[in-house]
Amino acid sequence: MATDDPKTLVSTDWLAAHLSDPDLRILDASWYLPDMGRDARAEYQAAHIPGARFFDIDEISDARSELPHMVPPPEKFISRLRKMGVGDGHQVVVYDGAGLFSAARVWWLFRLFGKTDIAVLDGGFPKWQAEGRPEEDMPPLTRDRHMTVSLQNHLVRDVTQVAAAAKLGDHEIVDVRSPGRFEGAEPEPRAGLRGGHIPGAKNLHYRALLNGDGTMKDPEALRAAFEATGVDLSKPVITSCGSGVTAAIANLALARLGHDRHALYDGSWAEWGMYDDLPIATGKA
Repeated sequence: MATDDPKTLVSTDWLAAHLSDPDLRILDASWYLPDMGRDARAEYQAAHIPGARFFDIDEISDARSELPHMVPPPEKFISRLRKMGVGDGHQVVVYDGAGLFSAARVWWLFRLFGKTDIAVLDGGFPKWQAEGRPEEDMPPLTRDRHMTVSLQNHLVRDVTQVAAAAKLGDHEIVDVRSPGRFEGAEPEPRAGLRGGHIPGAKNLHYRALLNGDGTMKDPEALRAAFEATGVDLSKPVITSCGSGVTAAIANLALARLGHDRHALYDGSWAEWGMYDDLPIATGKA
C-alpha cells in the first residue's frame, strides 16, 4: 500500500476517510487509446466515485495545436476548472478507470499550473470498485470557485529543448512506451508516424512502475526500475511517451522518489515521430 501523500499519491483508504471533506474535489480523468475500445465519458456517466467531476483530457487542451491534448492556455484551464467548481484552496484527488493510466497526466498538468495540492488515487476506480466502496451515476452540483495559476515552465519541454538535450546528453530521456514501439518493431497507434525512439532515450515501460493491481510500486522498487533501465538519477529527467499521457506516470514516480528535476515532453512521439528531419533510433537502447 502507498504511503499517503496528498501531493503525489493517496490510497483508497485515505480517500474514503476524507470523502466528505468540504474542500476535497475529486476528478475522473479517464482517457483511453482508440484500440482500447472504451468510452471514458460514458463510463463516468454510468458510475463514478461520489462527488467526482469528469476531466476531459482531450477537451481541456490547446485547440490550436494539431497535436493531441497539448497543454491548454492558462485561461482555458482556469475557465474549465472553475465551471467544475475546482479552485484555490481545494485538495484534489484524480483517478482513472484503468488503475493508473491517464490520471497522472492531470496531476502533472495541475503542477504545471502551480497547483500542488493534488494527488493520484492509487489503483484508481478499479481498486475502489473491487473494495465495494460507494459509487454514484449523477454528476455533482457545482459552484464556481476562484482559481489562480502560476505556470511552472521547468516542468515541460518542447521539441527544440528535447532535441538539444538528446544532442548534449545532459538529461536522461525516459520513454515509457512499450518495448516494441520504442524499438520500432511494433506499429504506432497513430497513422503516419515513424517507428523508433529519440536517440539516447532509455526505455522504461510505464507498467514496470506499477504492481499487478494497478497501484504504484513502493519507492525502493521504483528506484530499482529506473536504475535497471540504465537511468542515471543524478541527472535531470525528461519523460516521453506516445502523446504525453502515460509519460506523466514516470514523473509521478520520480516525485515519489524525491527527484524534483523532471519535466515532460508534451508533444512526445506524436510530434517527434511526425517530422522526417528529426533523428530517430531503432532497436534496443
